[in-house]
Amino acid sequence: MGKSVYKVRPNDYWRIGEHENWFEEMAAAGLHLKKLGRMFISFKKGEPKQMKYRIDISIDRKISDDQLEMYAESGWDYVTRDKFFYVFSSPVEVNAPELHTDSAEQSYTIEKLDNKLAGNAFFTGVATILMIGMLSAIWFLEGTPIYVLIEGWAIQQTILAAFIGYTAYTSLRASFSIRTLRKNLMEGKPINRHATWKSSDRLRSAFVVVFTIIIGLSAVIPIVQLVKNTTETLPEENIDLPIVRLADIERNPDLIRDELGYMDDGVDWGNRYTFKWGPFAPVQYETDEGGLVPGKMWSDGSGRYSPSVHTKVYQLTIPTMADSLIADLVKWYQFDENKEDYVEMNHPNLDRLIVYEEADMKKIFASKGKGVIFVRYYGDADTNTIVDEIEKKIMLISGSENISENEDK
Repeated sequence: MGKSVYKVRPNDYWRIGEHENWFEEMAAAGLHLKKLGRMFISFKKGEPKQMKYRIDISIDRKISDDQLEMYAESGWDYVTRDKFFYVFSSPVEVNAPELHTDSAEQSYTIEKLDNKLAGNAFFTGVATILMIGMLSAIWFLEGTPIYVLIEGWAIQQTILAAFIGYTAYTSLRASFSIRTLRKNLMEGKPINRHATWKSSDRLRSAFVVVFTIIIGLSAVIPIVQLVKNTTETLPEENIDLPIVRLADIERNPDLIRDELGYMDDGVDWGNRYTFKWGPFAPVQYETDEGGLVPGKMWSDGSGRYSPSVHTKVYQLTIPTMADSLIADLVKWYQFDENKEDYVEMNHPNLDRLIVYEEADMKKIFASKGKGVIFVRYYGDADTNTIVDEIEKKIMLISGSENISENEDK
């Protein structure tokens, strides 16, 4: 025997006759079955030989040495196994008798497999329905699927749900196929050992392998997010980040920082910036900043003047997603306001600009190229001042430049 050769394993593992025929075709081509894996089947190169292969099922226990010895005496050599499927081979010239000569009796060997597959189909089906319900709430409850996609909250879970859904589908097919096989055996109809694999079957199996690899790669997404996502206290001085600062909006030399925010792990969450990464927006910033102007009161006399600003910044991987993200951000931050109060305005240097104003609170949504910025501001600065600052910052992320967290520091 020579070196090993690996073939994609057909994912329809319950198709016993097709597997047996395929192994025989491989042996005739000089590839002899060596081992069954979850995704691949390994063969060893050797001389072409006419072989017969048979698959036996034992779901409760491992086939005993006595039974293996009995099979060997009948001309059947044990080759390999996968869970409850045991594969035996025999040269054609030996003319070995069948492992099971009575089809009706053989049907009882797969009764428990039939029940097990039915149970698997039920539980994976229920799991799929529950995950679809949960993910539907995440993606569509607020009507902001693009915002959810950009933030990257549920990408990995959605891919995993798709995999579980496909598993439920294959489990259901397996259950029906084994039940049909069992019924045929009980009626005295033997397994069709001349059935062959269609090219579409092998393409579907290859798809499952590729999809499984994608599942594995998707598991990297939350790890990268965990590693790259950081939160730090905003320095009082200006830093080279594409975020709108409170001092730039207020333009008041008497402005000081309001340091009465929540402190945790050395971070002032009232004056912080968070860098986040996602596959559809590799550069994301979220900031909060609060200030005070000594001696100044709110215009309605409600207390000392304490302006604040909250910003969200995105540099998108796909610029055409900007309009949809703007629409979803408006929905996300709309709260109880009337939709008509969110006014779309023309701006010569911005692709899109939406403004909401109410007393001392303003919300501004802007996009240019692959850059999107949202600003929510409490204070008495006018809207044009905020838009001017957004215009300056969005230029840093609207083109092909990539701003990394490390470079910014």
